[in-house]
Amino acid sequence: MRTDRFGLSVALATPFAEDRSIDLPRLVAHARQSLADGCNSITAFGTTGEGASLGLNERQRALGALVGAGIDPRTQLVVGIAASSVEDAIAQGRAGLMLGCSSFLLAPPFYFKNPDDEGLFDWISAVLMGLGPKASNVILYHIPQVTAVGLSMDLIGQLKKAFPAQIKGVKDSSGDWDNAQALLKQHGDLHILIGDERLLARAMKLGASGAITGLANVAPDLMQALLDGIEEPRVNAMVEAVLPFAVTAAVKALVGHRRNDAAAWSRMRAPLRSLGQAECVDLFATIDAIRSKRAA
Repeated sequence: MRTDRFGLSVALATPFAEDRSIDLPRLVAHARQSLADGCNSITAFGTTGEGASLGLNERQRALGALVGAGIDPRTQLVVGIAASSVEDAIAQGRAGLMLGCSSFLLAPPFYFKNPDDEGLFDWISAVLMGLGPKASNVILYHIPQVTAVGLSMDLIGQLKKAFPAQIKGVKDSSGDWDNAQALLKQHGDLHILIGDERLLARAMKLGASGAITGLANVAPDLMQALLDGIEEPRVNAMVEAVLPFAVTAAVKALVGHRRNDAAAWSRMRAPLRSLGQAECVDLFATIDAIRSKRAA
């Protein structure tokens, strides 16, 4: 098992201007505040960050703004990669490498469904070889309910054996406790990161290394206990309150509510849609009530 710890990384939500370009000042302000609020790093362009809808040029501009604002690309930044072609995946990774980032969250190709392990191994291998050794902290991203492409235990084993200097972790966002347990048992030499906040405390007790989560945009203070293996009922309640809604839209609405900047944070990148006003009223009331409760 690993003796070091990854900690808490916020799956950074992406604010958009009225023309749906990335609102760079708000992105930077939110990233810096997330770090000040207790997150160890930020993960840009993940699922909560609508990363699959962001093109290469705007990714480069966003990363430049983050690094230019003083966020350390070596220790405080993870770059999400979401592409179906090897060429695009490498280009997204190189946008981070050029700024000194070595940490990447690599999703599998998501357009072609039901690939076998051999095909996935070839695709991921090509991406890793294209990025080269400077991509020295690659986290494989298992989120089959979104990509419809899962990462098997055998595939993870083959990849970490073939690329020991690059594959350093797995993020499990499946919400499947059995899968998380299997990862911890079979691949505990890697950073096993949990995406479902409800499983985090249990996983930490078994040797998990931390989390990359969307709720860290909203309640990073409440999540600190989870990293020590201590359950925080308010976090579980918040997750349950968010799940009936479109999750990314709900998280962004809650960021706007928390920052007192609701209109700006409500904007989504097509084809995703923002929550309606009535939905926001209900969600905000529920989350405010949960947060006001004292810890058990």
